[in-house]
Order: sequence, then C-alpha cells, then structure tokens
Amino acid sequence: MDAQLLISILSGCFILLGVLALLIGALGLLRLPDVYCRIHAVGMIDTAGASFIILGLAIHEGVSLVTVKLLFIGIFLFFTSPIATHAVAQVAHKSGVVPVGRNLVTAKAAKKPAAAPAAAKAKPKQAAKTGSKVSRKSRGAS
Repeated sequence: MDAQLLISILSGCFILLGVLALLIGALGLLRLPDVYCRIHAVGMIDTAGASFIILGLAIHEGVSLVTVKLLFIGIFLFFTSPIATHAVAQVAHKSGVVPVGRNLVTAKAAKKPAAAPAAAKAKPKQAAKTGSKVSRKSRGAS
C-alpha cells in the first residue's frame, strides 16, 4: 500500500468521524427538551467534531505551515467552545430558565409531612434562617 494512499484514507476517516460527531450534535440540538440539555450536547460534540476534522486536515497536509495554523485553530476552539457554552448556560440560569424535568423545590415541598404542634413552633425560626440565606443568594453572588 502506498504511503500517500494510507495518509488519504486516515485523514478521510478522521474527517468523516468529525462530520458524524457534528451531525449527532445537531440531532441533539433538535431533539433535546431544554436549553441546558442542548448546551451540554452541542458543547461536548462540536468540540470533538471540530477536533477530528482539524486532525484529519492536519494529517492530510503533512508537516507544513498549514498544519501549524490548523493546530493553533484547534487549540483556540478547544479552549473557547467550553467557555462559550458555559457563558450561555450562565445567562440562561440568571434569566430564570428552569430545566425540564423534576423541580427539586416543588418535589421537596410535596414530600414534607404534616407538622406536629411542637414542630410548628420551631418553623418560624427555621423560616427566618432560610430567609436570610435566600436574601444572600439573591444579591447576585456567583
């Protein structure tokens, strides 16, 4: 087998793998229910897909200045893609977007048993403590 043919097959496999990863990420973007699931699917898969495509292109090009540029592009994407998806998730969270599925606050309130008379006296103190915690959280500390 010729070395050039082997390089072409190997680079084609990596490019195909990257394209398949990007298609799977696009499918996750269309099929998943809320913004958090979509961000997770696309954020993970687009980095992998772009990395495989860049690796395939670098193998196809060989050792040259183009390969160095491709590696710099790959490093840039490797660091900026997770940061961008984290920023989108933070904005969604601060905007009040609630994940689809079980709501832990509602589930916790539904599981509370009926309070006994002695426990009813302790509830106002407990509410005051949790109220101060909530007010600290609402100041925007992150």
